[in-house]
Amino acid sequence: MPSPLTVLDSLGRPMRDLRVSVTDRCNFRCGYCMPREAFGPDHAFLPREEILTFEEIERVVRATVDLGIRKVRLTGGEPLVRRNLEALVAMLATVDGVEDLTLTTNASLLAGKAQALADAGLHRVTVSLDALDDATFMRMNDARVPVQRVLDGIAAAEAVGLGPVKLNAVIRRGINEHAVVDLAEHFRGTGTTVRFIEYMDVGHSNGWRMDDVVPAEEIVAAIDARWPLEAVDRDYRGEVARRYRYRDGAGEIGVISSVSQPFCGDCTRARLSADGRVFTCLFATAGHDVRTLVRSGADDAALADALRAIWTGRADRYSELRSLETVELPKVEMSFIGG
Repeated sequence: MPSPLTVLDSLGRPMRDLRVSVTDRCNFRCGYCMPREAFGPDHAFLPREEILTFEEIERVVRATVDLGIRKVRLTGGEPLVRRNLEALVAMLATVDGVEDLTLTTNASLLAGKAQALADAGLHRVTVSLDALDDATFMRMNDARVPVQRVLDGIAAAEAVGLGPVKLNAVIRRGINEHAVVDLAEHFRGTGTTVRFIEYMDVGHSNGWRMDDVVPAEEIVAAIDARWPLEAVDRDYRGEVARRYRYRDGAGEIGVISSVSQPFCGDCTRARLSADGRVFTCLFATAGHDVRTLVRSGADDAALADALRAIWTGRADRYSELRSLETVELPKVEMSFIGG
């Protein structure tokens, strides 16, 4: 049962997870998120004055905790390109009620930041890694960053207690299907869980087509053919990954199947964009401005009331509707609100 303070949306879903985008900038140009043809040298990123300060982010986080948020994940863009991010981590680590403070990163800068993040109070790290061979990985990230730099970041995070690191791998037909078995083999027995993500139709810049999707069922079958798997029950409501463990005890994998097996009915996530808008769905068409409220001198009660109204009015279930082929709506880019 939800606690008395938990706010439920119109479909009875509690507010539990907050994803905080600290920047709309990234040093990668992955085709499924920030393709270079759409985010080239002339792309206009947010001006500094439009981005929430660390103090403003902390205020919003404190208000959401009062409404039920227990997990806060820092995202981007690439969050580690935001200067002095460890200062924000230290601020959020002191917020009473935040039980899980995490970071999603491409890990290209993680080796030099891991110790400071751990010292500031970060709990865990999730790393995006779409292939283990440089040719495929560089094709995916379009930034000439080699795999070893990411592996070094993972090692540094684990060395300072930010593990076990979870990995996210977006699988796209015709580009990196072979990476499914490669990644499973590399991380079996290491304590690292690889979560394979179906290529999703987030935003409009990535040229998404259903033909490019490798369904979760196919991903699981490819691994199961090499190392038999069995399904594992989810840990909590709102867990997006379907979990499978190796029958030989070498750990587990996860699949995130927003396209082929929607999980909207259990979605407990809110998203705060770098410019202070709250989005109630990854596929949202618009956000709710809270930056203006914060900067206008509104007190904490007014901020909490505004956030409560946003969540109680929520009725998003895009993935379920998409699977019924009933929607064709403009959507915000993933690089703007995090994955």
